[in-house]
Amino acid sequence: MKATIIRTWFNIHKWTSLVCTAFLLMLCFTGLPLIFYEEIDHLLEDEVEVSAVTAGAPKYSKDMVLQNAMNELPGKEVKYIFWDKKDHPGQMFVTLADSSEAPIEADHYITMDERTAKVLEAAPNELDFMLIMYYLHVDMFAGLPGKLFLGFMGLLFIVAIISGVILYGPIMKRFDFGMVRTEKSSRLKWLDLHNLLGIVTLAWASIVGLTGVINTLADPALDMWRSSELADMVSAYKDKPKVEGTLSSLDVALSKAEEAAPGMEVSFVAYPGTLYSSKHHYAVYLVGTSPLTSRIIKPALIDAKTGELTDIRDLPWYLKTILISQPFHFGDYGGMPMKILWAIFDIATIIVLISGLYLWIARRKAKAEQLARLIASSESLTLSTVQEDVVQ
Repeated sequence: MKATIIRTWFNIHKWTSLVCTAFLLMLCFTGLPLIFYEEIDHLLEDEVEVSAVTAGAPKYSKDMVLQNAMNELPGKEVKYIFWDKKDHPGQMFVTLADSSEAPIEADHYITMDERTAKVLEAAPNELDFMLIMYYLHVDMFAGLPGKLFLGFMGLLFIVAIISGVILYGPIMKRFDFGMVRTEKSSRLKWLDLHNLLGIVTLAWASIVGLTGVINTLADPALDMWRSSELADMVSAYKDKPKVEGTLSSLDVALSKAEEAAPGMEVSFVAYPGTLYSSKHHYAVYLVGTSPLTSRIIKPALIDAKTGELTDIRDLPWYLKTILISQPFHFGDYGGMPMKILWAIFDIATIIVLISGLYLWIARRKAKAEQLARLIASSESLTLSTVQEDVVQ
């Protein structure tokens, strides 16, 4: 490879790395606890246990459980209902607010025991440690601009990876793979370690970087879906006002949705007027039952007055791509062994980033010292010449 080409790729690698390093370090440090989100969440919070139910105890409908949740905060409207059968079996999570259009900051969260219809927890709407880590990692508390900015940093990271691989090829033609010159200077030792860890984490960093960039496009993708496919699904209702008064049975809505999507189960329900539904429907979101298909969501629209299914469709390819990329980004589809592997690679990437920053500082320092020596040598030579002229 010609020297000019090598220098060009070196500059690309240097500047793309430098620009994104601080933000990538933030993403790595905040991403580390998010890998173990469920485990840390359980440690930080008081464990909510579902009561044991004796044989012959009455079975409560979803409508009854929901009504008891609403009785906990009279005057509030239901926005969303969520189930997590894997980690929280027998529990139903209800989100209430003053209105369906209320911002997320005004939401109230209630955890219900489905088997006893009792309130397990009425958590205040406040930021805890894991939520702070999540929002820093996702958008730095800056909403969509923050997400898109981090997506751009992710693109720079991918360019830095590609340029690093291109530079590593010629180096390995002259040295053994995995070489770390411990007997040389500290800067050379860290350079070799930086190169080695960079190649070892290459596949992981590429996957996490690419899926991270994809995930930052979730909000624009959802807006596109709402304005196109969802708008088409509710086109017959577009001129109708929001449903008011008593709504149809939640149990019936869930049953209708599951009948229309065999092999899938309900994960999430958005009530009429909320961001993920229409003004006239329950939007029932169903998921698959395997670790990977559990990320594939199919929305079913149920008329909130009549309880009849009005439409059910697969999500478009771009939303499926985003949803499938999420478990690859956080490593949460392969159990604890994969989480540990993801954490090891995360820590290795932190070392790569810090060592790269150290090498840049050390190189600048070495250049400054070299320049100082040249200036000192030049001044010494000039003084010697002047002295000789005076003597003559």
